[in-house]
Amino acid sequence: MQPSPWQPKKLFSYGPLYLGGNAGLAGLISNSLYRRALNVKQARVSTILPMAVLPFLTTCALYNAVVSNPLLSGDLNCPTCCVMRGALVGLVGGGLYPILLALPLNIGLASRYSTAPLPEKGNLLRFSVDVSRPVLRRMRAVMLLQAFFGTYLGSKHFDIYTKLVRIAIGPGEQLND
Repeated sequence: MQPSPWQPKKLFSYGPLYLGGNAGLAGLISNSLYRRALNVKQARVSTILPMAVLPFLTTCALYNAVVSNPLLSGDLNCPTCCVMRGALVGLVGGGLYPILLALPLNIGLASRYSTAPLPEKGNLLRFSVDVSRPVLRRMRAVMLLQAFFGTYLGSKHFDIYTKLVRIAIGPGEQLND
């Protein structure tokens, strides 16, 4: 049984949305971990909404700007470059960005509701590193999953791109890098 001709089109169109959806889930997980670490029990909805939506939108836009659009415009012809860009978008946009976004959000809530003893002004960076260390340790698997998914998506997008180019140039001509 051969795959449907619509299957590559769906992957090319909806792949960044799946990567963004995973980034939104990573945002919710990192938000939950920081809330537990800082004993924040108030304002659940005000943190859940931005932690799901912002990583989703950012990762989708970043993937389209860095991988999909350069492929379609012909600016990205290297398969290794495409795979690496996909992996970096998955890691940075879908893994690190939600963690870095959740930190100031939850520190601000902990300060507002006085749920955790916050340091003085000079020690805020050290406090942030100490609070983030267990969160980063727990989010390691999520970041690895995002990097692998970005790698897979970049690889598949490049395969679809090469098939489109081969169809466009015809069977008798050669593909030049």
